[in-house]
Amino acid sequence: MEFALVVLVVALALGFDYTNGFHDAANAIATSVSTRALTPRVALLMAAVMNFVGALLSTKVAETIATAIVDLQDAPARLSLVVIVAALVGAITWNLITWWFGLPSSSTHSLIGGLVGAGLAGGLGIYGSQVVDRVLIPMVVSPTIGFVVAFIVMIGVLWVWRNSSPHRTFRRFRLAQTVSASAMALGHGLQDAQKTMGVIFLALLSVGWAHPGHTIPLWVKLGAATAISLGTYSGGWRIMRTLGRKIIEVDPARGFVAESVSATVLYLNAFVLHAPVSTTHVVTSAIMGVGATKRASAVRWGVAKNIAIAWVLTIPAAAAVAALMFWLLQLVLL
Repeated sequence: MEFALVVLVVALALGFDYTNGFHDAANAIATSVSTRALTPRVALLMAAVMNFVGALLSTKVAETIATAIVDLQDAPARLSLVVIVAALVGAITWNLITWWFGLPSSSTHSLIGGLVGAGLAGGLGIYGSQVVDRVLIPMVVSPTIGFVVAFIVMIGVLWVWRNSSPHRTFRRFRLAQTVSASAMALGHGLQDAQKTMGVIFLALLSVGWAHPGHTIPLWVKLGAATAISLGTYSGGWRIMRTLGRKIIEVDPARGFVAESVSATVLYLNAFVLHAPVSTTHVVTSAIMGVGATKRASAVRWGVAKNIAIAWVLTIPAAAAVAALMFWLLQLVLL
């Protein structure tokens, strides 16, 4: 039974990774597509390739997911696996709901909410202090930094190019967006594919097929990288419209700054803090930051409010679905 549950966890985790790809495809390319720096298909192909590469660059975020949220050390293997299955179902369900309504919610928050909800329903311990320090604080601080830094950098860009021809300047920034969009896609793979690796590694730890000091197996890394890349290439048009046009009308300069700042924040969290932050939150906040340099009314705050509501609801909603799924699964599997 444990073997079958591990296989189920791997399948669900890769399915979550796939939904993460098409749910978050807009993160990397929405501004580049809306400014016509890249065509949609070229942008999606670029994002898929860079997602794959980014997923293979580090495993520190994956280790945080596997060792700093739910305490499975003293739990029976079957209970641990059922908790992980329930967590993934909760995360996938919320991803699909927000994708359907075109809301750029966080796949990261969905997964963490699912793990916490299923873990509590299963009577397992939660690493409260580590969740706060290594997950929740970076998740709150990173979007704030994205907004503030994007606003400041955009002010600097406007000042440096204040006497330049708008047509020539925008043409140069369209070319620069090819680089910034690639950097953003790399950061997305670096962050989000690792979360799937972490869940699969957590399942391997729970049945004794891996130990905390072990490196994540290559097949896990390649599987997660492939799934998120395929999901990204399948597209995310509903959310792309929200990020690319409904929050603000993005021009090439603002698109370049938003993407560059977002990528930098993702790299710092992955390589320095090892924190699983939300790419969706970071890039959305950065877009709002560059938009606010036009004037406060340039940002469509009504749309931003709806996105913020989805952000607030994500962790408890995914946790509730995961807890319900755990209670259903335990009737059959425990």
